[in-house]
Amino acid sequence: MSQDNLIDFGAERAKRIHDLNDKRLDDMRKAFEQAMPLASGKKKKPKGKPKKR
Repeated sequence: MSQDNLIDFGAERAKRIHDLNDKRLDDMRKAFEQAMPLASGKKKKPKGKPKKR
């Protein structure tokens, strides 16, 4: 058999697991964005220091 046809199953499995973890992470990000949307468009005015009396 030729050396070109060898498949590194460890590397292929690592890629597949990495893709699954990325998909799961992306799903979690979407769920969190729906539950707690980021205020990207609205910027709150920062409060200054309270005045001393």
